[in-house]
Amino acid sequence: MNKGVLMKSEVYFSTLEEKSRNECFRTILNNTEAYFSRFKKGAFVGLKLTVGDRKNTGYIKPEIVKILVENLKRRGAKPFVFDTNVIYTGQRQNAVDHMNLAYQKGFTPDKLGCPFIIADSVFGTDSKIRKVDFKNIKEIRIPSLVTVMQDLIVLSHITGHLMSGYSASIKNVGMGMASRAGKQIQHSSMKPVIDAARCTLCGCCIESCPMSAISEMRGKAFINPNICGGCGECIACCKFNAVSIHWHEDENTFAERMAEYASGILSHIRRKVFINFAYDVTEECDCIAGNDPKITEDIGIFTSTDILSVDKASFDMLTKKADIFSRNGKIKIHQHQFEYAKKIGLGNLDYKLIEI
Repeated sequence: MNKGVLMKSEVYFSTLEEKSRNECFRTILNNTEAYFSRFKKGAFVGLKLTVGDRKNTGYIKPEIVKILVENLKRRGAKPFVFDTNVIYTGQRQNAVDHMNLAYQKGFTPDKLGCPFIIADSVFGTDSKIRKVDFKNIKEIRIPSLVTVMQDLIVLSHITGHLMSGYSASIKNVGMGMASRAGKQIQHSSMKPVIDAARCTLCGCCIESCPMSAISEMRGKAFINPNICGGCGECIACCKFNAVSIHWHEDENTFAERMAEYASGILSHIRRKVFINFAYDVTEECDCIAGNDPKITEDIGIFTSTDILSVDKASFDMLTKKADIFSRNGKIKIHQHQFEYAKKIGLGNLDYKLIEI
C-alpha cells in the first residue's frame, strides 16, 4: 500500500460464537471470494505459518490449513505450506528436524493436501540480499524462494511475545520470512544482560545460546554483547528471572526493523492475503509456549489484503478491556510498530471491520 492512502482498508471478521473453528474459517473463505479468486490456475501459492515448538499446542492445525488448500486447488492453483529455520536452538534450527517436527504435528502431504517445505535450505544458509531504503535497514536477507514468490497467504496464530509484545502477521512476515541471517539482524539491537544477584549459574543459558555468546565469569553467567545476536533464547530458558533486556533503549529499533523487513519482503509479492487466528492466545509465542493458559477468550478469525489493518483490527478487538499484550505496561513496542508501519507505507491503520 502506498503512503498517503486515505481510504479505509477492509478487514473481514468471522466470530467463533455458535460456530466451530472449521466453520468459522469456511465462513471467512466464502465471504472473501474476491481475495482468493486472484490465485489463478497454475499459480504457486505459498502458505506461510509456523508449527510452533515441540510442546506447543496452540498452533494453527493442519485440518484448518487443508480447508484453504482445497479451496485453492479447486481453482487450479498449486499451494504449498512453508516456514523458515530459526536462529535459536531446537528442532526448528535445521530443515531435517524442522520437517520431522512438522510431520509429527500432522503437517504431512496426506493431511494437508499439499507439501510442507522449509524455504531457506537444510541449514538455513540460503540467504539472498535485496536492497531497501529504510531508516534502520538498507538491505534485507531473505531465502531465494521468497525473492521469486508472487502469491502469498499468511496464516498467523495471534499470541503475546516477550520482545514484540503482540505477535501476528507483521511478525510472521518480517521475522518469519527472513533467512536466519535476516532474523539475527533484526534481533541485533536487543541485547540481554545477566542480573548477577539472581543468577545461579545453572548453565541453561550457556548451553542454549545459539551464538555461544554466554560463558562463566566469576561464578556467574556473562553475555558478551559483541557476540550476542539478541535472539532472546536465554530469556526463555532462564527459570530464575536472571536475564533481562533494556527495553526502553532497544525496543523501538527492534519494532522498526521488523516492520521494515515485512515491507521489503512484501513489496515484490503481487498477490497476498493475511489471515489472523484469534484463539488460544497465550502470553508467549508458539516458539516457546507449551500448554500455557490463554490470556483472553477465543473470538474468531480476521482476514484482509492489508497486513497492518488486519493486525490492528485483531489487536483492537482483543484489547477492548485492556492491553493484554503489554505485560502490565512494561511492553509498548507493538504500539510503536503500528505507527511506524504506517509511516513507511506498510499498510493502513484506518480500517473498516466487516463482521460476517
